[in-house]
Amino acid sequence: MHTKPTNQTWVLITGASSGLGEEFARQYAQQGHPLVLVARRLDRLQALAERLGQQFNVEVIVEQVDLSDIAAIGQLHARLRGRGVVIDMLINNAGHGLQGPFIDSQLDAALAMVQLDIASLTAVTHVFARDMRERRRGKILLVASLLAYQGVENFAVYAAAKAYVLRLGEALHRELKRDGITVTTLCPGVTETGFAQAAQQKITPILKRLMMKPEPVVRIGMRALEAGRMSVVPGLGNKAVAVFTWATPRWLHQAVMSQTMNG
Repeated sequence: MHTKPTNQTWVLITGASSGLGEEFARQYAQQGHPLVLVARRLDRLQALAERLGQQFNVEVIVEQVDLSDIAAIGQLHARLRGRGVVIDMLINNAGHGLQGPFIDSQLDAALAMVQLDIASLTAVTHVFARDMRERRRGKILLVASLLAYQGVENFAVYAAAKAYVLRLGEALHRELKRDGITVTTLCPGVTETGFAQAAQQKITPILKRLMMKPEPVVRIGMRALEAGRMSVVPGLGNKAVAVFTWATPRWLHQAVMSQTMNG
């Protein structure tokens, strides 16, 4: 077991029960930060909290919250304030994706994606950023996607939602800087998490070559946040895709991306 850490900067991580959220929790616990882990799956959160507490000797608070319920976000905020927990760092990671033709998808599924990826992320950011402004300090990492840079066939709603996250983060980076708050947006490409399975995503041969492990993606995001960067795309292959998008007309990069994502 590690010795008692001295770092008392609380980190709140949404979507912490799996994937990138779980890896963010592990890496911040390794640095000695106390954590607030938020997700819907209580059993997974509790198991993760126990592992991290034992391995790194950090305090971990588990909050089972359905973030698609905006009222529940306010209740979470109130509970933490009532406990005297000051969130200095917010990792806004919770999100949902789904691959498939727009018309053939269920409308409820598309709207649920918009609710979690846009409305809930906005609410969580707003609530905790206001506290940070009062203290004149804080850090916020918004997790978007490489798909935020363009509309992608069969990922219409997800790509559009992540474009919102990226643009929100870019605007808030400048807007909140004067209040002592750093806002950084992380735009990962395909990553070896449970996302693809949950999104019913087809992993094409090109995507297999571009796929990254969660550990470096999270590490890059954390370093970018610490450095005060506006946004970051992890991985050389993903950076090449982003540059290709900027350097070519829409008809070309959208056609290439459609083939990459759909085969």
